[in-house]
Amino acid sequence: MTEAKPNADIATLPFEEALKQLEAIVARLERGDVALEESIDIYTRGEALKARCDALLKHAEARIEKITLGADGKPTGTTPLDVEK
Repeated sequence: MTEAKPNADIATLPFEEALKQLEAIVARLERGDVALEESIDIYTRGEALKARCDALLKHAEARIEKITLGADGKPTGTTPLDVEK
């Protein structure tokens, strides 16, 4: 029998849902009314949610392109936006 990973569902969450869950975890931890063991568990989930949000943002940034215009002002193509050198 295989045991499911506790945060396996995070890999399928859209950005907005991952961020919403992360914000809820931060709010609970800031209130300080969570038992130690649960704090550790939700902190671990928060770390995974943050990583998911970071990955989705990086993927979105990679897809953003800048439209290039020719001398006549018409679009001639696209180039990556803010390419690191």
